[in-house]
Amino acid sequence: MIDTSIEKLVNYALEKGLIEECDRVWAENALLAALGLDGFTRPAQAGPGKLEDILGELISCGIENGLLDDSITERDLFDARLMGLLTPRPGEVIRRFREEYAVSPRAATDWYYALSRDTDYIRTYRVAKDLKWKSATAYGELDITVNLSKPEKDPKAIAAAGKARASGYPKCLLCREAEGYAGNLRYPARSNHRLIPLKLNGEDFFLQYSPYVYYNEHCIVLNAEHVPMKISKAAFLRLLDFVGQFPHYFLGSNADLPIVGGSILSHDHFQGGHYVFPMERAEIETPLVFRGFADVTAGIVKWPMSVIRLRGAGPARLADLADRILTVWRAYSDESVTVFAETDGEPHNTITPIARRRGEDFELDLVLRNNLTTEEYPLGLFHPHQELHHIKKENIGLIEVMGLAVLPARLKTELRELADALVTDGDLYATPSLAAHAAWAEELRARYDFTEDNVDEILRQEVGVVFSKVLEHAGVFKRDEAGRAAFLRFAESV
Repeated sequence: MIDTSIEKLVNYALEKGLIEECDRVWAENALLAALGLDGFTRPAQAGPGKLEDILGELISCGIENGLLDDSITERDLFDARLMGLLTPRPGEVIRRFREEYAVSPRAATDWYYALSRDTDYIRTYRVAKDLKWKSATAYGELDITVNLSKPEKDPKAIAAAGKARASGYPKCLLCREAEGYAGNLRYPARSNHRLIPLKLNGEDFFLQYSPYVYYNEHCIVLNAEHVPMKISKAAFLRLLDFVGQFPHYFLGSNADLPIVGGSILSHDHFQGGHYVFPMERAEIETPLVFRGFADVTAGIVKWPMSVIRLRGAGPARLADLADRILTVWRAYSDESVTVFAETDGEPHNTITPIARRRGEDFELDLVLRNNLTTEEYPLGLFHPHQELHHIKKENIGLIEVMGLAVLPARLKTELRELADALVTDGDLYATPSLAAHAAWAEELRARYDFTEDNVDEILRQEVGVVFSKVLEHAGVFKRDEAGRAAFLRFAESV
């Protein structure tokens, strides 16, 4: 049985081009050693199978041999170790990427993305579990995902991690030292992880894909050095340089302040990919003209957040204007709309930038952000307010800013429970999870006649409407008369 599983995995690696036929015996022996075995009989036949199932069989063998405990964390560490044995070395990956890039940038990323899936660095069978749909709103269709692909640690693994000694290596999840790192109870497995070196604005960066791919070809571009996030002219130039090298991709950055930034502020990085987000489809609704930049098309985008779009043929010109806007915004206050550049010496204003190509032109979206907290809104004034926390409480980062909601896994069961209560006219306060949605559900009951046939579609649509309100809350200049006037005052001050 185990000999067949080993041979299935070797055959899989051959089929995907991870190894060559001359590597077969070496690969078999490498897997034997990893499984704690010392003998092998090659089966006459080892038919095809799903990678998830093959790895599951080999993990079971490892558990039986006492090589790991049966926990999600240890299973992930072990199967990544097995796949790492079959993953090409970094030099081979880089060489092949550059050969493909000589054909076209698209050929290079197509090959690298396929490699990241074939090596199981991107666990496609987990990503497929995510719930995804589109919801029509006043801002066009928004993308909604309920993230089920990122495994939750079980209590046993959490307890073990608490007892494990932290090595401090790698320093964070984005450090280049993660490449090939076996991982531990505190750090995810990266044995099958490979990086592509890049030069952006003359500086060293690396390209990789996100293992959780929230959208097509979701990539991460990370600084070679462990330095903190910083939105600056240099950041704008890096983003524009990247989309010059990979014109079929966009690239954006989380903001560099807490609350409005991403989950990792300690390591400079960007996120991009081959995907058209709802914000990209949104049009300019108010044209703007900035002094000295008649060659740059600019305007306010019809979007729930406060977005200035710049477009032009010269990336350096866009970076110059973006830097001027950033510099003015960092110091800008408007008490009439509760925008303060700083309070008690703490800075609040920053920008979430996104770069892309629009035909031959370069385009840069600048999303104005402010992380002010108040007594009424301790999590952030320009953050989802409490009445929306039943759907989205987490920070609004780059991906959400562009119109893709990454919602917590709890919603899968909570929405199912809520659907049952709405169809049966059940008690909306029967459980804590139902009660969290009760006020929203009462409002929906007043507008809809729910049946088993329509309840799921209505809830999906209304979740999208809630997400549009989440983005409105995160918008610095509101889309009312006072907010529009305030936005124009800022633009005129640049």
